[in-house]
Amino acid sequence: MKEYLIGIDIGTQGTKAALVDEKLRVEASAFEASRLLGGEAGVVWQEGEDLFGSCVRTIRELLEKNHIPGSRIQAIGVDSQMAGIMGIDQEGEASTCYDSWLDTRCGAYVPLLEKEAGEEILLSSGGPVTATQGAKILWWKNQRPKAYRNTAKFVLPHGYVTGKMAGNRAEKAVFDHTCLHFNSFSDNERKCWNEELLHLFGVAGDKMPRIVSPFEIVGTVSRQFAELTGLKAGIPIAAGLGDSAASTFGSGMFEKGRVLDCAGTASILCSVVDSYVPDQKNRTLVMMRSPEEGIWFPLSYIGGGGMCIRWVKNQLTGPESMSYEELEKEAEKVTPGCNGLLFNPHFSGRVLPPAPTMKGAYLGLDFNHSRGHMYRSVMEGIAYEYAIYLSILRENYPQEHFHKIDIVGGGARSDLFNQIKADVLNMEVETFEMGETALVGSAAVAGIAVGMVKDYRKMISGSVERKKRYVPNPENREIYCAKIRQYRKMLEKMEEWKMRSDDL
Repeated sequence: MKEYLIGIDIGTQGTKAALVDEKLRVEASAFEASRLLGGEAGVVWQEGEDLFGSCVRTIRELLEKNHIPGSRIQAIGVDSQMAGIMGIDQEGEASTCYDSWLDTRCGAYVPLLEKEAGEEILLSSGGPVTATQGAKILWWKNQRPKAYRNTAKFVLPHGYVTGKMAGNRAEKAVFDHTCLHFNSFSDNERKCWNEELLHLFGVAGDKMPRIVSPFEIVGTVSRQFAELTGLKAGIPIAAGLGDSAASTFGSGMFEKGRVLDCAGTASILCSVVDSYVPDQKNRTLVMMRSPEEGIWFPLSYIGGGGMCIRWVKNQLTGPESMSYEELEKEAEKVTPGCNGLLFNPHFSGRVLPPAPTMKGAYLGLDFNHSRGHMYRSVMEGIAYEYAIYLSILRENYPQEHFHKIDIVGGGARSDLFNQIKADVLNMEVETFEMGETALVGSAAVAGIAVGMVKDYRKMISGSVERKKRYVPNPENREIYCAKIRQYRKMLEKMEEWKMRSDDL
């Protein structure tokens, strides 16, 4: 009788669960859209019960619709959003909401962290101070002191959910090592908490969970969770990992020098290296750990890059919204460079290098620009940002030959977007047929943890089928080189403008 793993991806847009067979092939999936709360600029959160409930409901749907007995599930792996944070109480229940990575209310604590220990944080955590976990913990400590006092441990969504699945109390809470680069209080290279930094900023060390490998089994399915989902009690649960790490691992990023574009809600560019090199000069790349020991995924990203494309579609196409395909046909008619139009995709602030108060913008609009220009310029703006990341990656790792980009995620479905990236970056681009790389990654981690998956590198590589290749058009190279320079200048001016406007 066939046995399965369950992989769960708790993303920003929604939660997806998948049945994955012993060869790491996705056989079925279920999805539930997220309930993002806030309503004000820079305020975004999710309720813990929504996160947990989405896992319950998608697992139950998987089993019921596919007529799979819960006893045939051998292990569960969960990945989730990485840069936010949430608290749990002593019982393992949510003591705070999930403070989303899109929420910038903690921005005031970024300059404080930077002023007091910016260089040490960069060297210790592998990334500069940003409006992520460390700043968020300080926000909860100072702005919501009651919730902070009630918090036994600060965890990520997958840490919260796996604990609830197993019925664990807070003393068993864990924090997997693939997410340490987003925490200003971590010692990433040594896989521990930086006690000096915690003390400096007055954060109680006992509120930080035990740091573990994603492959560690943190518990088994409780009787209560089994009754909610249809699973069998006693199924092993892996610690899990961050969603970007899961996508990267699940897409077969094992060899040094490979480059991956995760074209989803966030636009993420990362690579594979075997050495820890914090980006002291540019403060743009962060050092994400692979689930595997000795491998690092240096990366940078646009917070909400993919959301910019959806925003433009929704705002420019009226009440009867056009499809992405229809908009793309209009954008295909526009010449590269968009007749001088530039787009700044940092609607939620520039994450790396940190500029949390920066906002998005169109620059250079005139009466000759059409909707097609505006749509294409969003894609070009994201590609220009990637060009900056790539140049820094090459500067930090001059011995590596970064020559081709693999693309996964929803953005990989756009032929125009893929060709723009190939032309702007002057690199060959390939997309994957199978877009569930995070689910494959989280399921693989669970399968490895219980010994069900042995030769995982071969299996993961075999589960990913390459779809289409895009070759740079040399005729566009000169145009895009000039536009990259203009894009850099635009970002400098946007930072200056924001500083001046704050003084009004």
